[in-house]
Amino acid sequence: MNKSKIIGAGHYLPERVVTNDDLSKMMNTNHEWIVERTGIERRRWFVPGKDSVTSMSLEASKRAVLHAGIETADIDFIIFATITPDYFIPGNGVLLQRELGLQGIGALDIRNACSGFVYAISIADQYIRSGMYRTILVVGAEIQSSALDKSDQGRSSAVIFADGAGAVIVQANQESDSGILSTHLHADGDFAEELFVKDPGSSREVRISQEMIDAGGFNLYMNGNAVFKHAVVRFYEVILEALKANEMDVSDLDLLIPHQANLRISQYIQQKFGLPDSKVYNNITEYGNTTAATIPIAISEAWAAGRMKEGDIVCLAAFGSGFAWGSALIKW
Repeated sequence: MNKSKIIGAGHYLPERVVTNDDLSKMMNTNHEWIVERTGIERRRWFVPGKDSVTSMSLEASKRAVLHAGIETADIDFIIFATITPDYFIPGNGVLLQRELGLQGIGALDIRNACSGFVYAISIADQYIRSGMYRTILVVGAEIQSSALDKSDQGRSSAVIFADGAGAVIVQANQESDSGILSTHLHADGDFAEELFVKDPGSSREVRISQEMIDAGGFNLYMNGNAVFKHAVVRFYEVILEALKANEMDVSDLDLLIPHQANLRISQYIQQKFGLPDSKVYNNITEYGNTTAATIPIAISEAWAAGRMKEGDIVCLAAFGSGFAWGSALIKW
């Protein structure tokens, strides 16, 4: 049976750096307040006219292809995770496909928000294990800054979310025992409205109206307390599930790459598992929460920094809107 292996990674971050002090000029907040609650010190916002979800994902994909040592033409499927596509219809997968010159291959879009990349990796793994595809490009990319409520009313979420793109190449591997060992996916729609953007929606008489805009339905709503309360439980459970499924325990783990939701959540999980700093990768301080892009950006950075070596056991884990959560255990 084929085993799927991540053979390359790349990422792109907009050049515009927005500090906490910059945000304090837009809303009633300050550096200390943001760091205490989120761990974020700065983030990247897209440059209008230069950056798009497509352009950012294209650059990340090119870097992943180069890192993997393959040709773009070797890619036979694209899985694109985003909740902020350039168009309402179609999804971003075909837009990236067009830019890569890969017309004709399949392109699948995933809308699982913060857990989107883990869901996408799981799908890629199953396609490769079945023999349907050999080389899959998996992307997570978001532009969220354009949809944030940057007033005092929206500051609890406006200080968290940011923009960026990450990509990995997943390929069939029959030559070694390295690769994706297992993936584990969960969701609970009872909490869908605790973290969501209500508008635009299709089940309205009209999709867009001035009343909707005035009501703020286009802005992200997040019940921060509910998200934190569930995240710390589900993160722990799904990481443990991945280890147990492979008859491993925490001592076998070489690196945990959590979705960069909030530094307090990551630190809580780290402490609960008793992991040293060397076994957890966090970059939220620099980039904020880029939703589906956080894990592939972290993979790209951690790999380049030598934090993942051949044979290492690496766990990816995510939790977010849906609520949806998941994990992937990988032998690097």
